Amino acid sequence: MKLQTILLLLALAILQACNSGTNTDHATEMANHTDVELNTPEEVKAEKAATPDAFDATFADGITATIYQYYLKLQMALVNSDADDATSAAGNLAEAFGNDKPALRDLAQKVADAEDLEGVRSTFAELTTGLEPLFTDGITDGVIYKQHCPMAFDGAGGDWFSDVSDIRNPYYGDKMLKCGKVVAEIK
Repeated sequence: MKLQTILLLLALAILQACNSGTNTDHATEMANHTDVELNTPEEVKAEKAATPDAFDATFADGITATIYQYYLKLQMALVNSDADDATSAAGNLAEAFGNDKPALRDLAQKVADAEDLEGVRSTFAELTTGLEPLFTDGITDGVIYKQHCPMAFDGAGGDWFSDVSDIRNPYYGDKMLKCGKVVAEIK
């Protein structure tokens, strides 16, 4: 009787071992047939960070919301090091100010008229400083992240606003994309 039990257990063990080998072969076969898509470095670099169509912040008036939306488009164009998109967004931003805030409108127009990316970036820093009271006073819900890069402008540093806490540096673009930190949350 003991011999039959031992033989039965041995047969079950052999069957189990054979079945687990079949599953491994099947898993290996499936892995060999899986399609993988790889992007070249050029394709990865060509993908641009997108400006969101919506953001969490709510403002007391529609004009400030429009200004913030164009500001984010300008900021993202600088992240992408796209001078054409940056000057276009700055032109839209200047128009959004209308006659309400002539000093800010003129700064936005100065960004739009800049001849190169570095000119756009330096004026963007001035514009950011000028916009802080408008955003601070106008926000009614949500959060705006004030971010800072200590290395911008030869170590003088530069601030910008973002709708997300992730750092996307507009002053260096892809050279130092994540250089910076959140220094304040405007609520």
